[in-house]
Amino acid sequence: MGTAIVIFDIDGVVRDVSGSYRRAIADTVEHFTRGKYRPTPADIDQLKTEGVWNNDWKASEELVYRYFERRGEGREAQPLDYEAIVEYFQIRYRGPEDAPFTGYIQEEPLLMSREYLHSLDNAGIPWGFFSGATRASAEFVLDNRLGLKQPPLVAMGDAPDKPDPMGLFAIAKRLSPVASSMASTPITPVIYAGDTVADMHTIRQARGQQPQGQWIAVGVLPPHVQETEARAERYGEILREAGADLVVANIEALTPEQIAQLVQLPQTRRDALATPPTAR
Repeated sequence: MGTAIVIFDIDGVVRDVSGSYRRAIADTVEHFTRGKYRPTPADIDQLKTEGVWNNDWKASEELVYRYFERRGEGREAQPLDYEAIVEYFQIRYRGPEDAPFTGYIQEEPLLMSREYLHSLDNAGIPWGFFSGATRASAEFVLDNRLGLKQPPLVAMGDAPDKPDPMGLFAIAKRLSPVASSMASTPITPVIYAGDTVADMHTIRQARGQQPQGQWIAVGVLPPHVQETEARAERYGEILREAGADLVVANIEALTPEQIAQLVQLPQTRRDALATPPTAR
């Protein structure tokens, strides 16, 4: 057994979704505000710093509501159809039902390589995925793009939305039953790597619900915040304030050596590691 179990979020960690999921959010909000408001990447980031908008369909709906609220119109006056929001979003992101995977999803750059996962395998470090993406979307990138064959995965619908840690517990248990046992102290630390406040809060809730375990949060800077050093530093600060023990510019910086160092350090030393990386 390796030094830790590593569990990855997918969006912003395995793939760059700035031109896909986030573009679909902007398209959806613009459509349902009748062309009056298109949220910027900073607007979407600001919403997600609240830590409860991991579901992008619900985030789109919330941004629409808030637009009308700023105009002095109450939510109850807006005849929003949530299912229509989901359908519009999915056509943009995934593609129409008769032509799936022809939408923005096909344009997502990968942020993780199969060789990186091989390095974890060689170090005896079990790994898996816990994502708020739909199973079809998650499997598309993991199976079709990365070439993984049915990797350990908990996706949307398999567990409550983050920051609820039940999905994290489920995937940790699959990788090592002792890791999430409520009956005994876990012998293997669990690292969760994600790019949002909700991901960091998931680890915080895991610590609260299973304090006998060692739960470590790694924040990953998504590419869209790395356009300037100042923005990267600020986003890193947000992740650390939300609970990140370490912040990296790319997931492949979380090497087996870095993992071994991270799990051996007390919390006070992990805080010292969580310095903002240089924007690329």
